[in-house]
Amino acid sequence: MTARLAHIAAQAGVSKATVSRVLNGARGVASGTRDSVLAALDALGYEHPLRQRRAELVGLITPELDNPIFPALAQVMGQALTRQGYTPVLATQTPGGSTEDELTEMLVSRGVAGIIFVSGLHADTTADTGRYDRLHERGVPFVLVNGFSPRIEATFVSPDDRAAMRLAVAHLAELGHTRIGLALGPTRFVPVQRKIEGFRAALREQLGPAEEECQELVQHSLFTLEGGQAAAAALIGKGCTAVICASDMMALGAVRAARQQGLGVPDDISVIGFDDSPLIAFTDPPLTTVRQPAKAMGQVAVDALLEEITGTPPPRAEFVFMPELVVRGSTSAGPRSEQRSPDRR
Repeated sequence: MTARLAHIAAQAGVSKATVSRVLNGARGVASGTRDSVLAALDALGYEHPLRQRRAELVGLITPELDNPIFPALAQVMGQALTRQGYTPVLATQTPGGSTEDELTEMLVSRGVAGIIFVSGLHADTTADTGRYDRLHERGVPFVLVNGFSPRIEATFVSPDDRAAMRLAVAHLAELGHTRIGLALGPTRFVPVQRKIEGFRAALREQLGPAEEECQELVQHSLFTLEGGQAAAAALIGKGCTAVICASDMMALGAVRAARQQGLGVPDDISVIGFDDSPLIAFTDPPLTTVRQPAKAMGQVAVDALLEEITGTPPPRAEFVFMPELVVRGSTSAGPRSEQRSPDRR
């Protein structure tokens, strides 16, 4: 892409930044300069990948909106885009519906100026990252939220998943819990891998269990209420008196699992979520959770994308945001018999 920009810039007699601004449909480029760049494209035999692009449209691709953190992020980014004169176009993946690639093609065909991907295939370590290289080749600016890959040349925005687990484990250890479990999604996702790393490191620092025990305390499932319920049931069966969940939805499932076994939350089992989704403070009990800084992350993602669109690309790096532990009513002191047998229910 850099070589192509240099080639076009030399032909048109302008800078590479100016070529990028023209290709991205940025405002503020003189019509004569724009015509020179387009003429250079024709002379060099390049297609006009963004000929129909309308700079006022920006695509937001998110997973399903059942998890409240995704509409919360979309709202933050949508408002930030609107303040800058752009119109957000929300494209949501649903089970059995359009894939990320199909949604991307739909947005590009409609002339979006750029795309923000939230928890997309960039977070899946088994996915082909070539799709993002092809976006670069087509001149489509994009930013990736929640998930990092060194194979993708892009700006990333993420919460510090390792720090989140350190906060959660330290809180529970201070309350006297000695057997703490972690419920999360499939291993192939980068945020899952980072949470496991942070969880194991925090356990070793706070409680000093053996590596085999650390592995036993990690339970994989789906990022759903039902997934949290299944994972928490397994961890309770292993004698855990506290369960940390990778999402608030999973944490609500953990509360259900405890109650199905006749256990009280937080009297018998403490539960911590992740995200601090809207309305989660009003559950029964109000959920202790690790707050994902959605507002700050959404704003930085938008700022980075708009810089890319206007021809001043931000660093190809990951912006990592520190989460915050929000203590509510779903955690309390560990039970008196906290050294209970793994067979106890």
